[in-house]
Amino acid sequence: MNVFEQWESNVRSYCRTFSDVYISAKDCVMVAENGKRYIDFFAGAGALNYGHNNAYIKRKMMNYLENDGVIHGMDMFTTAKRTFIETFQREVLAPNHYPYKMQFCGPTGTNAVEASIKLARKVKGRTGIFSFMGGFHGMSLGSLALTGNQYNRAGAGIPLSHVTFMPYPYGFMDTFDTIQYMEAVLSDENSGVDKPAAIIFETVQAEGGVIVAPIEWMRQLSDLCKRHDILLICDDIQAGCGRTGTFFSFERAGIVPDLVVLSKSISGYGLPMSLVLMKPELDIWNPGEHNGTFRGNQLAFIGGTAALEYRKQVNLEQEVKTKAGFIENFLNNEIASLDSSIKIRGIGMIWGIDVSHLADQELSKKVVTDCYDKGLIIERAGRGDTVIKIMPPLNIEIELLMQGMTIIKEIMQKHCAQDVCEERHSVHA
Repeated sequence: MNVFEQWESNVRSYCRTFSDVYISAKDCVMVAENGKRYIDFFAGAGALNYGHNNAYIKRKMMNYLENDGVIHGMDMFTTAKRTFIETFQREVLAPNHYPYKMQFCGPTGTNAVEASIKLARKVKGRTGIFSFMGGFHGMSLGSLALTGNQYNRAGAGIPLSHVTFMPYPYGFMDTFDTIQYMEAVLSDENSGVDKPAAIIFETVQAEGGVIVAPIEWMRQLSDLCKRHDILLICDDIQAGCGRTGTFFSFERAGIVPDLVVLSKSISGYGLPMSLVLMKPELDIWNPGEHNGTFRGNQLAFIGGTAALEYRKQVNLEQEVKTKAGFIENFLNNEIASLDSSIKIRGIGMIWGIDVSHLADQELSKKVVTDCYDKGLIIERAGRGDTVIKIMPPLNIEIELLMQGMTIIKEIMQKHCAQDVCEERHSVHA
């Protein structure tokens, strides 16, 4: 470990929790240098929806490499890009009559978020953006301004402006009509808040603690934007690509956002790729007005095409629904019953165990650490990192899924029992 500690920046984070040195990974298992095997309930923070080194996707990529396919192409025309566009349009957009054009951005999600808000401002001629409390949209300055977390925002070094945060339906903010609140802000000439160019939202605030937006709320948000001539941007970077069941996480609400931002699992293999989908009338870019050296990751196009083919071949959408039912039942029956203060939230194959209301404020950290010792990689999220986030690859074998969930139960049982004993001891003392 010394080489990492000596030469890698202090900014490293996940390795502080998952501290082994890894040598290989396959499907839903990672193997450390010392031979220890780990079930992966982290999935590259959502970049590995199809698992590590998915055999079908890997074979397509290997064939492309062996035939000296173009790897770096900027935004030039290539067969790899053409095939991806055709496949994405046929398999994802056409079945639901989505009208979107595609913009290939830089390599990560934050690049696509930056492009989306830049385009929204250009289209509407307004500066402001509405974002939501608890949201996370990236770490570059524009997307960081949209992100609520104070720890992340503090790293900017400059004021983060031109964004107004609105209440998301969670906690206290779920006790009143948040859509009505936004309506009042936009309609009241004395609100002091200018009309924004766009409202950006996540249907599931993943980093915010797995907070799922109600269907009716999303529909009302879409209607609000239409009434006030505001563009609606859906950040589907982590919740998209099948994570909630359907390919897009907003499909369950029957809405069509003006712009959609994708990254993480869009390449199918964990390769850098990001994408902005836009309604055709919004595509007012001038040539080269927004660009990026790595917006033409050809191997990611190959992986992304193969991933869409794989989804169809294995009927992944139905598989996710089946496993989602298992996870939900397990959490409600085996975990929530351990303590009445435990809250379970989620949809599809992204779930959270909220332990923020338990006496031990370090509980989530202890659970994640002990799970890792038992061979399960799982992360924390939410305010104070008090939500244990379950996000395995979508194609995880049911046996491994059950094994991982059992580890969580065993660790939770131990710590909840300790918590009760400590409370009793405190009362008697």
